[in-house]
Amino acid sequence: MPSLLMLAGFLMPPRTVGAQTDFYNTDRGRPIQIEDAYVTERYALELKAAPLRLQRSSGGNYSWGLEPEIAFGILPRTQVEVGLPLAFVEQGSQHRSGVAGLELSAMHNLNMETEGLPALGVRADVLAPVGTLGPDHVYSSVTGMVTRTYRWARFHFNGQYTFGAAPLISATGAVRSSAVDVSRWLIGGAVDKAFPLRSRLITAELYARKPLVSAEAVEFTVGAGHRLQLTPTLAVDGGFGRRLNGPEQGWYVTFGSAYAFGIRSLFPGGRS
Repeated sequence: MPSLLMLAGFLMPPRTVGAQTDFYNTDRGRPIQIEDAYVTERYALELKAAPLRLQRSSGGNYSWGLEPEIAFGILPRTQVEVGLPLAFVEQGSQHRSGVAGLELSAMHNLNMETEGLPALGVRADVLAPVGTLGPDHVYSSVTGMVTRTYRWARFHFNGQYTFGAAPLISATGAVRSSAVDVSRWLIGGAVDKAFPLRSRLITAELYARKPLVSAEAVEFTVGAGHRLQLTPTLAVDGGFGRRLNGPEQGWYVTFGSAYAFGIRSLFPGGRS
């Protein structure tokens, strides 16, 4: 009998897990770089099926990336995530495409926001050298996140530092870089405004990043985006921005979708 009950639990439809407010939570890259301090709800699965980014540099070269990810709320206020970035890159008359690494991350929300204390979060990431467009080395990074909510808007601040060697130099003296942007450090802020009755959110950001190559200057980027809840489990987002300086100066647009759900068998004693 226990085996039959377990099988029935797996066969029952996915359970909605607080997904009606998924539009309210800003994830990294969906639709902007700066994210809030909150995580996927415990026992929830979030499938980010189509996070697409198209970028055009000032030299007229185009590149695009697709990074399917899945996040799981493994513990209270804690999520783990796996991503497999795919990329297509133009370099003059040449084109390259392929897997651009393997991303593993764990994020923890340290506290709920109170009147006197903002919400705080911390995330650890590892980018492994997987695929033809992956990095030359393993890179690990630590990110701190702060979220403060007011009646008229929310404010977010992120700071990130990455550990690992600089990219290799080719025989021609050019820097060999992966298709995934890796920064030595990144710092920035964002503001967003939610419209709960319409299940939508608008947001804007400004951040600075230092490339891994120490000789390169700090790069500044501005961006804006929009998130919309289409169904209790499905949210979509879109954004645009511009890198204001640096060798990759130019514009970009993003589009993404996320399907959040829970499996009944993962709720042994109800939700936590």
